[in-house]
Amino acid sequence: MPVFPAEWVPHAATWIAWPHYEPDWPGKLDVIPWVYAEIARVLSSSERVEILCRDESVRENAAACLAAHHVGTNVRLHLKPTDRGWLRDSAPTGVIGADGALVWCHWGFNAWAKYDNYALDATVGDFVAATTGHVRRTPMRSDGAGRVILEGGGIETDGLGTVMVTEEWLLSGVQDRNPGLGRADYERIFADELGCSTTIWLGEGCTGDDTHGHVDDIARWVAPGVVALAHEEDPADENHARSLDNLHRLRAARDSRGEALRIVTLPFPRAVMMDGQRLPASYANFYIANGAVLVPTFNDPNDRVALNTIAGLITDRPVVGIHAVDLVLGLGTLHCLTQQQPPPVAR
Repeated sequence: MPVFPAEWVPHAATWIAWPHYEPDWPGKLDVIPWVYAEIARVLSSSERVEILCRDESVRENAAACLAAHHVGTNVRLHLKPTDRGWLRDSAPTGVIGADGALVWCHWGFNAWAKYDNYALDATVGDFVAATTGHVRRTPMRSDGAGRVILEGGGIETDGLGTVMVTEEWLLSGVQDRNPGLGRADYERIFADELGCSTTIWLGEGCTGDDTHGHVDDIARWVAPGVVALAHEEDPADENHARSLDNLHRLRAARDSRGEALRIVTLPFPRAVMMDGQRLPASYANFYIANGAVLVPTFNDPNDRVALNTIAGLITDRPVVGIHAVDLVLGLGTLHCLTQQQPPPVAR
C-alpha cells in the first residue's frame, strides 16, 4: 500500500519553475523573479531547491536574481522548457511505495481543463522522474479511457491515509478533468494510487480560483487530526457561504482513524482586485518546508492574525511571511508554485 506523506515530513528537495510567462503577471513579470529569489533563499537554508528554467535566458535571469539574494548553495538550475510555472499541479506527486522507495505519481495534466498551452508542462513529470532517478507511475482510468487527470493543488493529505478534496474541483462538471468519473471512482483512485482510504469531500474552493476549486486555497492539514480552514466571517463576502459550508463539513468529518477533527480558522485578507477581477488571495496557500512555513501576505491587517495563527499550529519551525500581492496576480501563490520531493524510507 503506498503512502502519501504529509507536507511536514522532511523533504529531499522542493521543485519550482522560474517565472517566464508574462500573461500570468501582465505588466509585472519583471517583479516576480525577485519574489521567487526570496522564496528560494528561505527554502535553500534547509533543503535543496530544484529549479526548472525554460531556456538559457531564463536560467541566466534566475542565476542573477539568486546571486543578488545571496543564494549560492543548495540550489540547482535545470534547463527544462515549460509553458507555465505552477509545479504543484504540473509536477508529479511523490508517494512512498511498500518497499520504502519514492514513486512519482505522474498524473495527466491538461492545464486545469481551461487553457490550451500545456504540452510542455505535461512532460514535467517525466523530467522530474528522470532527473531524480526514481520510478514514475502513470495512473490510468479503470474504464480504459486513458490517464487520470489530476493536480497536486487539489489533494491534501494528513499522511495517515486521509485526503481532502472539493466537489467543485472534481464533481461539478465545469472544467471537467475526467468526464465520466464520479465520487466512488475518485475515492478508489486515491486509495489505489495514494494509499488514502478516507476521502473528505469539501464543497467549493475560494472566489477567484481559476482551477475551479483547489483545496490548497481553503483547507490544509497542519498536524494529524488538525485542519487550518480559510473562513470568511463577513456574510456579504462571496467567500462566506462557501467557507461556512466547508466548516460544517469538516466538523462532521472523521479521518482515516475514525477520529473527529480539530478545525482552526484562518481569516481571508481583504478582497485583492486587479482590473475588476478578484484574485484568489488566501493565507491557506502556505508551504511547509523543512526549515520554515512560508505564508503569503497581502499588506493587510489580517496578515498578522494569519501568521500568528499558523505559528501557533506549527511550532517546530519558524513562520516566514512572503509578500504575495504581485504574485497572486498569477492566480496562485506559494503552495501552487512548489512541489516537495519526499525522501525514500528505509525498511
